[in-house]
Amino acid sequence: MSTVKKTRKGLTLRLEPEEAALVRALMEQLLSLLGEPPGPDDELAALGIADDASKSDDPVLARLFPDAYADDGEAAGEFRRYTEMGLREGKREAADTVLDTLKGVSDAGLDTVLDDEQAQCWLKALNDVRLALGTRLDISEEWYEQAAEMDPNDPRMAMFAAYDWLTMLQESLVRAVF
Repeated sequence: MSTVKKTRKGLTLRLEPEEAALVRALMEQLLSLLGEPPGPDDELAALGIADDASKSDDPVLARLFPDAYADDGEAAGEFRRYTEMGLREGKREAADTVLDTLKGVSDAGLDTVLDDEQAQCWLKALNDVRLALGTRLDISEEWYEQAAEMDPNDPRMAMFAAYDWLTMLQESLVRAVF
């Protein structure tokens, strides 16, 4: 069972091997979803400007990068053009930090100390993964009731359990940080 505690050295994080494997798999999937950063030869991208920024048809990406102006498509597109690349890079960096932390996993699991910056990255990345899972599962306020009524053999049950566990882990981190 995962534990998070605040100490003088930082946040101690303990994950079982299966928990660490789940977090690793989800972070890798998040990075895949976010896509590769633009190449160094893209002059606009070097300035953080997207050449063709538009809201994604993928509901998860649309949730991770919502329109800034719901009633003004042109303004939303222009805002996206100047901000989305930086937001994507921040999400990639947070997921990469989590993956770097997970390099310390052994057969006994993960026992590590997170500094303030790493803890913030964990919070950001867990939030992104939960948003992605929640969107794919169409999670609403009544999701606990929906999961309780679900057939245990439903293939979505594992993802509901993962979402619930990630929620608890994120809450533990928030309580320890603040």
